[in-house]
Amino acid sequence: MIRLEELHIRLPDFSLDNVNLDIPAGEFFVLMGPTGSGKTLLLEAIAGLIKTSRGHVFIAGKEVTGLPPEKRDIGIVYQDQALFPHLTVAQNIFYGLRYHQIDSKKAREHIDGLVSLLDLKHLLNRLPVNLSGGEKQRVALARALAVQPGVLLLDEPLSALDPNFRDGVRTALKALHKNTGATFMMVSHDFTDALSLADRAAVINKGRIEQVGQVDDIFKRPVSTFSADFVGMKNIFKARFNGAHTALGDLEIKLDKPPGNGQGHIAIRPEDIELSKNNFREKPHNTYKGKVVGILDQGFTYEVHIQAGHTIFKSLVTKRDLFQLALQEGETIFIAFKASAVHSF
Repeated sequence: MIRLEELHIRLPDFSLDNVNLDIPAGEFFVLMGPTGSGKTLLLEAIAGLIKTSRGHVFIAGKEVTGLPPEKRDIGIVYQDQALFPHLTVAQNIFYGLRYHQIDSKKAREHIDGLVSLLDLKHLLNRLPVNLSGGEKQRVALARALAVQPGVLLLDEPLSALDPNFRDGVRTALKALHKNTGATFMMVSHDFTDALSLADRAAVINKGRIEQVGQVDDIFKRPVSTFSADFVGMKNIFKARFNGAHTALGDLEIKLDKPPGNGQGHIAIRPEDIELSKNNFREKPHNTYKGKVVGILDQGFTYEVHIQAGHTIFKSLVTKRDLFQLALQEGETIFIAFKASAVHSF
């Protein structure tokens, strides 16, 4: 449905370089990256709001690189919703129909379905100033989908919302995607969005695509140190490989299989590192004695830093586990993780 070929954009202080993406019809795709990585710029290039320097944009098999936004069969929703403040919810939703030749009866039936799906019926006569953040975002979604675009582009639709509203809008997005059949492409700096919504995803960094694939693959098998850090691997080390073993400083770590390259990196998710005050009776593949050198409160969880040899590992534990272990800085602790938890690249 969306295909980008060798896309380049040159700005005075930033550039997108050689972007290639292929997003099938009906897919929910998330483009992830930190602030300033080029996510919104790429979205606006697909929408026709930014001129490309080189390359091609295809939507539904048709090249649209030189077409204006209204000729591209897309809807776009920004994080600030951009609702017209002087129009009611109903007027905002119907606004785009004046620019599209859509049968009025079918349009009404379609919008009635959106209003029901997004639970907006009781809000139709309100002005945007009287809506919560989550309600505004649901109205923005209805307005973008009212003209029945083949593609919906979403620019950080959840980032400005309070956590209570965020879950509601995520649920609405899932329902919309399932019921409309449109292709959704969302940009986000939060990997949780991809985990909860996307079929596939891509990671972008400094204007370049680092990795594209199934969300689970990116989560478990990142291909670069940037991707590994972005998806929360936390434990990323330069290592020397010897068959199914790697030397990490003065530690030897077992892998579940030899890596494809002879030298590179390993990464371990913090939740895969177990902690115990006593040595493990049934020892996993990798078990080491260490010392607690840091405990960071992260709300519902704690990140515990353990130095084993010359290496500091980071483990993620619940509050309950932390209290049961009665951990304090300076204490001796044993850590363990399976060979299958070690990702090499």
